[in-house]
Amino acid sequence: MSFALYRRPGGVVFLDDDPDYLEMLAQVMPLDWYVRLFLRPVACIESLLEEPARWEADAWRQQEIINRWREGEPLIPQILKYWRDDGTARFSLTQVCVVDYSMPAMSGLRVLSELTGWSGSRVLLTGRADEQLAVSAFNRSLIEQFIPKQAPDIRLRLTNAIQGLLHLADARHQQTWRATLSREQHELLCSPPVAQALDSLALQQGWIERVAIGAPFGVLALDNKGRASWLQLEPSANLPELAEMAESQGWDAPTVQDVRMGKKLIDLDLQLALGAVHKSQPRQAFTIPAEPGPMHGAIFAVHESFCPGFMASHERFIATHGDREVQD
Repeated sequence: MSFALYRRPGGVVFLDDDPDYLEMLAQVMPLDWYVRLFLRPVACIESLLEEPARWEADAWRQQEIINRWREGEPLIPQILKYWRDDGTARFSLTQVCVVDYSMPAMSGLRVLSELTGWSGSRVLLTGRADEQLAVSAFNRSLIEQFIPKQAPDIRLRLTNAIQGLLHLADARHQQTWRATLSREQHELLCSPPVAQALDSLALQQGWIERVAIGAPFGVLALDNKGRASWLQLEPSANLPELAEMAESQGWDAPTVQDVRMGKKLIDLDLQLALGAVHKSQPRQAFTIPAEPGPMHGAIFAVHESFCPGFMASHERFIATHGDREVQD
């Protein structure tokens, strides 16, 4: 288990020739998912094959952030600008496609085989007679999951399977953002206890999108309403230097001592990256067990003037694209 360096919400597509089954899925899938429902294989294939070019453009925008960082531009304002400029377009990219195997016009496996260039995760819904075909497809890596369509707990099994696939780290995003991390930072994020602690924290904070970076070290995150937060991470070895910086900023002796002991952190790097518009502030810190020594973290709110805001939020995107009508 390692901490995904970049994660965001994505769409889920269902293809089934039974409109009643699609209507049932529309009702029971989580309301914060972007769900599209297709009756016809050709329409589903055409829709998904429009996406690879958009995936490529989005990946290149992220890579350009790294390129500019290497030339001296700070990462945090670039990432915030990327989120603001993109609006909600990236949320519509499909991450999981769920296809019924047995359809009269075209089998589910045939549909999936037509999705050349689309790199999302694939789930096959099977009947009793289709199970051996599904096992074979899974073993050949044609699908990530197969689920019996008539299973009594189909809603729970399908929801859990899709949720797991939505949380998979995208290999290209991992490679892109890995470039900002030192070897030591990457090893920390690959530590299972650290990854588990950070994943739990992200869930508690309601972060729906996040990116881990190494310069400065931390996690920039968005919540459902387009508000941004900065999770500052400091290995214990960095605390003396951070305490000196706090002292140079004019903080009183008790605050400087709290920083030195890892009880508080100051967001100096965040404010420097944003242009020092606001004075750095101390925040209560927490400890994350790690090797060779504990890591300290504190969460700082990013000023709303830098945030995407509600109009570019995932909540608004779902509100305006959540009708879940079956597309004939």
